Amino acid sequence: MEEAKHYNDFSTWLRHVLGCKVQKISIDAGFSCPNRDGTLATGGCIFCDNKAFSPAYCRGGKSVKRQMEDGISFFKRKYKDMKYLAYFQAFTNTYASVERLKCLYEEALDVEDVVGIVIGTRPDCVSDEILDYLEQLNRQTFMIVEYGIESTNNQMLKRINRGHTYECSVRAIERTRERGIYVGGHVILGLPGMTETDCIREVERLNKTSLDILKLHQLQVVKDTRLAEEYLEKPFKVYGVEEYITLVATLIQHIRPDIILDRFISQSPAEMLIAPKWGIKNYEFANALDNYLAKNNIYQGVK
Repeated sequence: MEEAKHYNDFSTWLRHVLGCKVQKISIDAGFSCPNRDGTLATGGCIFCDNKAFSPAYCRGGKSVKRQMEDGISFFKRKYKDMKYLAYFQAFTNTYASVERLKCLYEEALDVEDVVGIVIGTRPDCVSDEILDYLEQLNRQTFMIVEYGIESTNNQMLKRINRGHTYECSVRAIERTRERGIYVGGHVILGLPGMTETDCIREVERLNKTSLDILKLHQLQVVKDTRLAEEYLEKPFKVYGVEEYITLVATLIQHIRPDIILDRFISQSPAEMLIAPKWGIKNYEFANALDNYLAKNNIYQGVK
C-alpha cells in the first residue's frame, strides 16, 4: 500500500476526482504570446525558452490529434490502463479566438482515452468570452486552467519582463474559479535577489486567493535567454538540491492545507541548461523530499 504523503499531492487528488490513473500529454498547438509578438513586448520573459519543457513528441509541426496519439502511444507501452489529460502547455493557450480554441481543444478531447484538458495560459489572456466558453466546456469534461503567475511581487514581475501585475493574476484566478473551473498556478522560486522570506511571502499571498492547485519550481538558467546573458556576465545564486529541498519543506508548512501541490521542480534538457545542474530525475527529487518531510515530521499547512 502506498504511504500517505505529507502534503496534498496532485496524483492522489486526480485519482480521487477521476477514479483512475491519469497522465498529462503535453501539446504545442502553435500559439504565440503577447509578450513576444509585440502586443505587450518582444522577446518574452527573461527566463523563457519553451523548448526547455516541450517533449519530443510535441515537435515538428504535428497536429493536436497526432501529438496526443504519439504521447499516448509512448505511455501505453508501460501503463495499459492509463487515461490521459490533454495538456496545452507551450506558450499562451488562450491567445486566439474562441472559434480557434474550440477547434483545438475539442480535437484533443476527441482522442480515445482522453478524459479531460489542462490549459496553460497567462492571466492577462482570458476574456469574458473565453471564460464563458470554458465554463460550457467544463460542464462536459474535466478541466484545469493553469496560470503562469511566476511571482506575487510586482517589482520582480517587472524585473523579469513578465508584462502583467500580480493583481492581474488574482483577478484571473477569481474570475475562473467563479465559473466552477479548477484553477492552477505556478511560481518560480529563486528569482534573482529572492530570499527565503520572500518565498514565504509568495505562498502566504497565494493562500488568500481561490487557487486550487499550485506548482512550485526552481529558477533554471536556460541557454539563449536574457537571463542566461545576465548570469554569464554576473552569476547570481541558484539553489542546490539539498538547499532547495529544505526551502520547499519550509514553504509546504505555510501553504494552505487544501491547496493541491502538483509539482516542486522543473527539468530542462541537460543540453539547454546552464544552471543549476542537479543531475537527478523528477521522481528522485520527489522521493528525497518525501523522506525529508517524514524524517522531520513536516506537514502541509501547519504554520
